[in-house]
Amino acid sequence: MIIYADGGCRGNPGIGAWAYFTGESSDTGFELYTTNNQMELTAVIKALESLDSFDDVEIRTDSQYVVNICNLWRHSWKKNGWKKSDGQPVKNLDLIQKLDLILEGKNVKFTWVKGHSRNMGNDFVDKLLNKTMDKNSP
Repeated sequence: MIIYADGGCRGNPGIGAWAYFTGESSDTGFELYTTNNQMELTAVIKALESLDSFDDVEIRTDSQYVVNICNLWRHSWKKNGWKKSDGQPVKNLDLIQKLDLILEGKNVKFTWVKGHSRNMGNDFVDKLLNKTMDKNSP
């Protein structure tokens, strides 16, 4: 199963939204005061929480931040007490730890896709989250 996940923000921090698309279903949500990275992480969390099974799951996202967390940094941060290599605490720790718990023992592939590059799945979730921000902007 290929899942597209995206998050965005107007202002950073500012109003933000997340969206995902599984090929069978989609969902979106928003927060009035958040950051882009928080919405990118939330999109992936919400997508994974929607699944009944984790067989052959690939998350495609335009967030290198999320891909690097999941593919490169998460395990070493966890070993280091959720600190980066420079000793600084990891930002967005609550979301990263939640994602880590979901991924525990699962085989999920994370793939970066270039944003705004005519990738149909990525463009679709980007449109969903922008419509959500439009609808919920104060």
